[in-house]
Amino acid sequence: MNSIEKARSSSIWIFIVPFVAVNACLILVTQFHGVFESEADRLYNTIPYIDGGASISRTARPYPSWLIFKPAMFLTSYLLIRYWLFNKDIIKFFSNNHKNLKKIVFFGVASAIALTIHSIFLGIKFDNDVYKLFRRVIMLSFIVFEIVAQAYLVATFFSFKEKLNEYINPLFLNLKIILVSLLILVAIISIPIISLPGDDFFGINLKYLKHALEWDYFLGVITFYLLTFFMWKKPN
Repeated sequence: MNSIEKARSSSIWIFIVPFVAVNACLILVTQFHGVFESEADRLYNTIPYIDGGASISRTARPYPSWLIFKPAMFLTSYLLIRYWLFNKDIIKFFSNNHKNLKKIVFFGVASAIALTIHSIFLGIKFDNDVYKLFRRVIMLSFIVFEIVAQAYLVATFFSFKEKLNEYINPLFLNLKIILVSLLILVAIISIPIISLPGDDFFGINLKYLKHALEWDYFLGVITFYLLTFFMWKKPN
C-alpha cells in the first residue's frame, strides 16, 4: 500500500523535525549567549530533561530561537495532518467504516491545528489573564488531542492486528501500546501536580518538576512516531 509507505516516511520526520528544533533552541540559549541581546534570554548550566531548569517555551520564545522553532512547528503540523490522513486510508483498506476512524482523524488533525495556533502566538506578549488562559488551553488541547488520537490509532490497529502481520513488526505495535498507556498514566498523575498553586510543595520545587515533566513528556509524545517508522515493514 502506498499510504503505508507515506505514513512511514512522514512519521520519521514528525520525530526528527521537532526533536532537532527544540534541542537546537536549547543549545542556542545555553551555549551561544552572544546571539541574544538580553541577559534575561540566556540560560546557564541546565539540562531541563533532568533538572527542569527551563520550559520548552522559555528556550523557544526569544529571538533568534523562534526563527527555528516556529517554522519547525508549522512543518510538523503539516506532517501531522498528512500522517493522520494516510492512516485513515490504511484503516479503510483493512477495515472499512471502522468505528474509530472518524475519531482518529478528528483528534489527529485537531492536534495539528492546536500546535499551529500555539506556535503562532508563542512569543507574543500581552499582559492579559484571558490571553494567558487561552495559550494554556491551546497547549493543553494539543496534548489531549494528540494522546487521544494515538490511543485510538493503536487500539484500532490492535483490533485487526492479524490482518497486519504481513505489513508490520508486532513488537513495535506492542511498544506503542505500552508508550501510549504510560503517557495516559503520567497525564492522569500529573494533573493534580500541575494544578497545585505556587511553586513549592513540601519542599519540592514544583516549577522545576513541571518543566522536567514537560520536556520528558514531549520526548514521549514524538517517540510514538519513531516507533511508527520501525513498526511498518519497509516494502520490498
